[in-house]
Amino acid sequence: MKTETFSYLPTLTREQIERQVAYMLDNDWMPAIEYQERVDPATTYRYWWRLPMFRGSTVADVLDAVAACRAEHPDAIIWISCFDREHQTQALSFAV
Repeated sequence: MKTETFSYLPTLTREQIERQVAYMLDNDWMPAIEYQERVDPATTYRYWWRLPMFRGSTVADVLDAVAACRAEHPDAIIWISCFDREHQTQALSFAV
């Protein structure tokens, strides 16, 4: 099932994911890990994996959180999202 713009592209490599996360952090956007056990077009609610990473995040921190979420929810679809504090909006989100 296609869930967003990036889902129409080939699967991102680890290096591409790292570059996307670095872009988020370079823009001072707050990363968060979200997951959904079952993708259903009628249900767009995603759960947060812990709280968003408010401060001091690195690319490794974000990818470690993805790995921890995947270990706890192996069948879920996992997204890395980020929020722009200045504009109070979601800036970027993609499935990993």
